[in-house]
Amino acid sequence: MKHFIHLKDIPAKDLRKILIDAKKRKKKRFKLSTLQLDKDMPLKGKFLIQMFEKPSLRTRLSFYLAIKQLGGGTITLRSNELHLGEGGESLEDTAKILSTYADGFILRTDKDDKVDNFKKHLSIPIINGLSPSSHPTQVLSDMFTVEEIKKKPISKLIITWIGDSNNVLNSLLAASVKFSFKLNIGCPKKYQPKKHVLNWAQSQNKKIYVFNNVKKAVMNADVIFSDKVISLNDKVNKKNKLKDFKKFKINKNLMSYAKKDCTFLHCLPRGSEVDDTVFRSKSSKVWLQALNRVHVQKSILLYCFGKLG
Repeated sequence: MKHFIHLKDIPAKDLRKILIDAKKRKKKRFKLSTLQLDKDMPLKGKFLIQMFEKPSLRTRLSFYLAIKQLGGGTITLRSNELHLGEGGESLEDTAKILSTYADGFILRTDKDDKVDNFKKHLSIPIINGLSPSSHPTQVLSDMFTVEEIKKKPISKLIITWIGDSNNVLNSLLAASVKFSFKLNIGCPKKYQPKKHVLNWAQSQNKKIYVFNNVKKAVMNADVIFSDKVISLNDKVNKKNKLKDFKKFKINKNLMSYAKKDCTFLHCLPRGSEVDDTVFRSKSSKVWLQALNRVHVQKSILLYCFGKLG
């Protein structure tokens, strides 16, 4: 049994195995319809419980399809539908019930310690579907998408992040360590990554740079990543924050400083951080990026269930 909580805690060789498996599985599904099962059905009879304390579209749907295509089943729960919390049942007791009924558990939460507490009391693998400090399933899938588009190892590419320092960037920093790629971060000074996160990553990977000048950040980039500047639970003055990021908007002019074949990716949902002409351009691969989550999620599940070849 293996958990999938933070990329920084998972061996690089295991992450690479997941990507290799996802590539093979995607290729084999070329002529299959959405709900047709993989021929080997490696998770036949397995049951996955998903619990979301925050809104989810891509993570919820991709894991639903992932477990279904592998031959298993799933159900999605909301925390306010359970006895957990207001109902008075302890997290430990809830975890024991989940372990009794299911083979795996996915949690999206607004508290990092809740993921850790569930891990302590579960006897089944837990997958982090997003927490305040980490979004590992999104970023590993993004690594898959980059290598599929560029047809080369990500270690040979220059990756740029433009935007706020959030859970996605934290996981991208961890990925830059695990996959040894150059990562440029472009953001206003007061929105730089937390010191302990940045210091850890830079101590492991000397190719991580932070720029407060957006043009320098995108210079010669192979891929530009972004995310919504104002997240759902952002407890800040939104008007001021948008003003702070005004010079960091991704538009055609900014893209001209990157390589000619630069790819634009966005984990969605989007806001005003990217111009529509870029978002809908040929360089934008956001829909492929979203679709690929199904394929990578399948291999993550196999990894957690000990079924990865």
